[in-house]
Amino acid sequence: MRHRLRGRSFSRKSAHRKAMFENLAAALIKHEQITTTLPKAKDLRPFVERLITIGKRGGLAGRRRAIAALQDTALAEKLMTTLAQRYAARAGGYTRIVKSGYRYGGDAAMAVIELIDRDPSAKGKDSGPTEAKNEAEETAA
Repeated sequence: MRHRLRGRSFSRKSAHRKAMFENLAAALIKHEQITTTLPKAKDLRPFVERLITIGKRGGLAGRRRAIAALQDTALAEKLMTTLAQRYAARAGGYTRIVKSGYRYGGDAAMAVIELIDRDPSAKGKDSGPTEAKNEAEETAA
């Protein structure tokens, strides 16, 4: 029986599950909108909202907790400054989940999870090779 057990196991060990949510949270904070399965999005929401609340509180301990969770000082800085200022007047509910149909291969329910009042230019930023990088490599060669 699963009495009083919160969250889903996703058929993963606890360390794998923790790493998965840390990676999803880092991607969401970086791009401000990601596509994932609906159950993962629903379990990711409280994880990210807790991080944003830590960022709003600020302080050295909060910064260290953010760096520990996100494994990236640049993302922790974005969390502590940009997102903290954006959501200073909001008392919670920083994310939105929108259902987006079913995955073609496995028929899994998919969803888009995004930050409320997101910056559209953040989507896809620093997520792979860009034309500017390719041009720089060609001119160097």
